[in-house]
Amino acid sequence: MQPVAIEVRRDGEWAIVHRCTGCGLLRTNRIAGDDQEMALLALALRPLANPAFPLDAFQGLAR
Repeated sequence: MQPVAIEVRRDGEWAIVHRCTGCGLLRTNRIAGDDQEMALLALALRPLANPAFPLDAFQGLAR
């Protein structure tokens, strides 16, 4: 299983979304008290650091 994303549940609790490297099945697991906070934050910020679309497309829209 490979961590691919963070899910924030309705009650505010975080969960890690994992994808099976064999079949692609997605599963979620609640974060634990001993999980590395910086690794969780890096996983949560991954879409902002590497967007799926070019940010240049939004240039000029704010004007």
